[in-house]
Amino acid sequence: RRRVRGGHVHTTTDLYTEVQQFYARHFHLLDAGRAAEWAETFTVDGWFWPRTLPEPVRGRAALTAGVRRTHERLAEAGEQHRHWHGMVDVRPRDDGDLDVRCYALIYVIPRGEAPRLHLSCVCTDRLTREDGGWKVAERCVTRDDLHPETVGAPR
Repeated sequence: RRRVRGGHVHTTTDLYTEVQQFYARHFHLLDAGRAAEWAETFTVDGWFWPRTLPEPVRGRAALTAGVRRTHERLAEAGEQHRHWHGMVDVRPRDDGDLDVRCYALIYVIPRGEAPRLHLSCVCTDRLTREDGGWKVAERCVTRDDLHPETVGAPR
């Protein structure tokens, strides 16, 4: 699934397409509020760390609960969020996992109003193969509007 040329690892088109398809499904589930299905796209012990929190959200139950709370809050406010990932850089690891880094834009769409950019972030994931597909084992999200010293260090 990878080729090495001149000491550089190159992802194949098939692998890159698989990763893009994974993220498309993953974020469609999130934006639709399908919390349990979205959490299933993480490994059982997977974690998600928006660096504005003191520590990662760990495990599918906690991930599901967090998405449900957020989706309910957005519904009450009459808002919809849409996540857009771009500039996806896929780096195969020697252990078969993938290191993925991309830009994540989160748009808020208030009912009856024009969409607006809510957040611009850098998302770094470690994806692992499980049950024939990719799962997020680790995710760290850093907001572009915050200085690095205002967020916790990775654990």
